[in-house]
Amino acid sequence: MAWLALLLCLLGLLLAFGWRTLTQWRRTGDTGLRLDAGQPGTLRWWAKLLFIAALMLGSAGPIAALAGLPSLPGLNHRALHVVGLFLTVASVAATLAAQLAMGTSWRVGVDPTERTHLVTGGPFALARNPIFTAMAATTLGLALLVPNAVSLAAWLVLVLALQLQVRVVEEPCLIATHGDAYRRYAASVGRFLPGVGRLRQA
Repeated sequence: MAWLALLLCLLGLLLAFGWRTLTQWRRTGDTGLRLDAGQPGTLRWWAKLLFIAALMLGSAGPIAALAGLPSLPGLNHRALHVVGLFLTVASVAATLAAQLAMGTSWRVGVDPTERTHLVTGGPFALARNPIFTAMAATTLGLALLVPNAVSLAAWLVLVLALQLQVRVVEEPCLIATHGDAYRRYAASVGRFLPGVGRLRQA
């Protein structure tokens, strides 16, 4: 299972960041990568740092398993492995589908001076951050495939990083950029899951 988890992890990264970036560049002449993390020590900086750490831990989990790190007690069951496999494959596909649904507005990171189209259709009608939801589900699937401490840490760190990124970095930027249009959208659509985390309108 460890080899399969590592392969799926690398495939997910290749599709979500490599292939999607190349597609964006071919369509627009812009990679869509906005990698400035801001001043060290700020919440924006921590969000970026934790996100990178989670991606590294995601591949480190299967590698640690191959090196002999045991599974956590009670989690090394075939049924959980099967669930993890299906969850990982489905979530990798969902991540890519949500990225493609953004069209030319797709970005990795935030540039506060940039104005992109507010995408509210497709998967974004179900949750405001379906890409991040699918990525978190992918990491959870990998943790079920290889249920060791490193894989579980990858999922927990990613969830924390995504919460910081969305709440502290992206939502304030979207409100500043789109104003009432984003407030109305956020008041009716959940943050990561349908109906959960809707913003209250003033």
